[in-house]
Amino acid sequence: MIREKRFGHIISSLKNTGTVTYSQMSMDLLVSEDTIRRDIDYLDENGLLSKVRGGAISRDKNPLSFQDRTDFHSTEKEIIGMKVQPLIKPGMSVFMDGGTTVCAVAECLPTNASFRVITNNLALVPLLARFRNIEIIVLGGNHDRDTQTNTGARTCDEAAEFVVDLYLMGTCAISKDFGITASIREDGAVKKAMLKGSKTVIVLSNSKKVGANEPFVVCGLEGINVLVTELPSNDPKLDELRFKNLKII
Repeated sequence: MIREKRFGHIISSLKNTGTVTYSQMSMDLLVSEDTIRRDIDYLDENGLLSKVRGGAISRDKNPLSFQDRTDFHSTEKEIIGMKVQPLIKPGMSVFMDGGTTVCAVAECLPTNASFRVITNNLALVPLLARFRNIEIIVLGGNHDRDTQTNTGARTCDEAAEFVVDLYLMGTCAISKDFGITASIREDGAVKKAMLKGSKTVIVLSNSKKVGANEPFVVCGLEGINVLVTELPSNDPKLDELRFKNLKII
């Protein structure tokens, strides 16, 4: 059976029962459990189910889903900020650029957070300063009072001096046709500079920016690894971004 038909059967079974197992899907589809495991891994990466031990469950059945916490973290930015937390590990070096969503990540950090931040976002600095174990490196450049960020050639040159584990990118727009785009040329240039030295790129985008385009190209979807939004990861609005080797959270 071709892969797309297997996907359809797995998702249909989840809608009916809420849970599927490797063994049951293997018998239903007459393929090996290893094949089903790879299928479920792929569907999990694309936000269509939650992988669990022995199989998968529907996203809306996942007791660990951040969507279950919306009573406590009701704003879009807070949900995104909470979703990012498990991705930041002690000892990492992390680029964090401009925008209020990036600041929301800082506001959600645990008190014992311990990693290095390289940033051009001056609004972020006082939020991080309360964490004793976070090292803060501020990139120089021309200060933009409207965005509270440093930009320009100096900012880009200084960013190029680093290799980081994660880049938490605040986003103006993301679409299947044009990838990541920026509304301000200088902001786009800083993003490009940070991209070059980043091992893993995590894009932070609220749902209003999904499917939108701005004038200045930053990178295609192939240049990023993870997309984090406030939406449930199986929301239809995210469908155009699935199956692009992009993990959706």
